[in-house]
Amino acid sequence: MRHVQGRAIEALPAEHSVPAVGFAVRGPQADAPWWVFSGDTVGSPAFWQRVNQLHVHSLVIETAFSNGERALAQLARHLSPAALADQLDQIDPARRYPIYITHTKPAETETIMREIAQFDQVRPPRREAAHDIRWPSAGHVFEL
Repeated sequence: MRHVQGRAIEALPAEHSVPAVGFAVRGPQADAPWWVFSGDTVGSPAFWQRVNQLHVHSLVIETAFSNGERALAQLARHLSPAALADQLDQIDPARRYPIYITHTKPAETETIMREIAQFDQVRPPRREAAHDIRWPSAGHVFEL
């Protein structure tokens, strides 16, 4: 873990077609929650193990391909909504925080977000309530 201008930054293990990491960033207060960015990565068990140890404020995770391109997503080590559902099942069921979807292919964003909404309504997560899944728009600011 490193500290930059009072903020703690930790690289998180990730799996991708090229070397990659995710990041967890905490504000200046030692008890501040963490903002977690999975990056251009497929989550790994070690990633989720560490995330579940943190007091997470929000998670930013990529979902680059629709379910129709699931095989390509798997080959490229990216997520599709179905793969995202499997990843989100690794979140400790006692924890709940906003999940922001990024890195969607522009021509597929509507399809991807619709497929995510469908799995989150139909496929029961390990907790009673659906996930708090959002798609940030241009200009969205995360404050730490």
